[in-house]
Amino acid sequence: MAISKEDYAALARRYAPPSPLWKDCAAAFLCGGTICALSQLALALLQQAGADEETGRLLVMIGLIAGTAVCTALGVFDKLAKHAGAGTAVPITGFANAVVSPALESKSEGFVLGTAAQMFSIAGPVIVFGCGSAAVWGLVYFLWKKAGG
Repeated sequence: MAISKEDYAALARRYAPPSPLWKDCAAAFLCGGTICALSQLALALLQQAGADEETGRLLVMIGLIAGTAVCTALGVFDKLAKHAGAGTAVPITGFANAVVSPALESKSEGFVLGTAAQMFSIAGPVIVFGCGSAAVWGLVYFLWKKAGG
């Protein structure tokens, strides 16, 4: 039985529950904003304790990555993401979750071929294309500066 794209779209609209767009946006804003505000508070506390700004930022990022990894392992991050949606995808927390999730799902296959091999199955393309685009734009910037721009 073949079904056209238009018929499938009509069926999907008829049976899919409507998305509460404003509620989802508000939840994402509040969750993402809370993560960012707590990170800023942690940075201020670290600086007040004597850390310079660069060290403080590094420690906050390490804390966000470690906290996300632990929350993902405990199943807390997925429950939060279910309600907060895109708000949990504040870049570094979303990336940490994307690295830890496949590793946890593959741990039954062993440490090397399961956990370690699958760790970057989702995040790997992000790393590759991120590094590739950074290299291209770095070269463009270098050539532009060299030309007197």
